[in-house]
Amino acid sequence: MRTFYNVIYMIAFPFFNLVHPGRAIGRENIPEGGVLVCGNHTAMSDPLFLAFAFQHKNQLRPMAKAELLRVPFIGWILRHVGVFGVERGKSDVGAIKQAMKYLKEGEKVLLYPEGHRIHESRGEQGEAKNGAAMLAVRCGVPILPVYVPERKPWFRRTTVVIGEPYMPQVSSRKGTAEEYDAITTDLMGRIRKLGEQVV
Repeated sequence: MRTFYNVIYMIAFPFFNLVHPGRAIGRENIPEGGVLVCGNHTAMSDPLFLAFAFQHKNQLRPMAKAELLRVPFIGWILRHVGVFGVERGKSDVGAIKQAMKYLKEGEKVLLYPEGHRIHESRGEQGEAKNGAAMLAVRCGVPILPVYVPERKPWFRRTTVVIGEPYMPQVSSRKGTAEEYDAITTDLMGRIRKLGEQVV
């Protein structure tokens, strides 16, 4: 799978960088080993901006809605570059177990706490779920907040901001619902704060 990812990366990057050139702030913050990457989500292209900002040596394992993986050919490519699916609207134990497996194996899992695309420019507001907090605590891995601007002009540079990794703090091994709420609120605040660095 890693070889396939590298091949697709090398094919897709030149074209994507031509129409959507990007720059990354904070690439030095990417830690070695397992980390839960969490960001805002405004467009289907967000995972691509992040994948190229992280560079091919830091492969991401995005969690995406399961319907995408059922699309002929597209789904096959997505699965082979490390994307795994989650059934939205219900408790998908299989997706959680898969994410935990990747994290414990030292992979970088990409998850959007709000669960779907939110366009703040249109006045939309999302409610972040506690899944990211739970995964980070249960797997003992840091959370890495990231930010991708909602506005991504064609043929103009888009800045991706990578924040500093941090370990969520809980009072017990598994944490409580209240602690997960606090971690999630703090995480979304960190993500939005990163947006202030975009010029």
